[in-house]
Amino acid sequence: MSGSIQWQKSSFSGGQGADCVEVAPEGDRVLIRESDRAAEVIVTDRAKLAAFVAGVKAGEFDHLLG
Repeated sequence: MSGSIQWQKSSFSGGQGADCVEVAPEGDRVLIRESDRAAEVIVTDRAKLAAFVAGVKAGEFDHLLG
């Protein structure tokens, strides 16, 4: 991963502090990280991320929230 990656913080994270989810495009891939663990990066592709986001919006993971 290059040093020119432009990370974008989620607006739901508040934009500051160590509790921010960040994403960045890199070619055909999408990078995801937690700002307080910036060295740990999840790599996926756009189609898989889109499927995950659609599942979140549809409530498929609500049972994990308690």
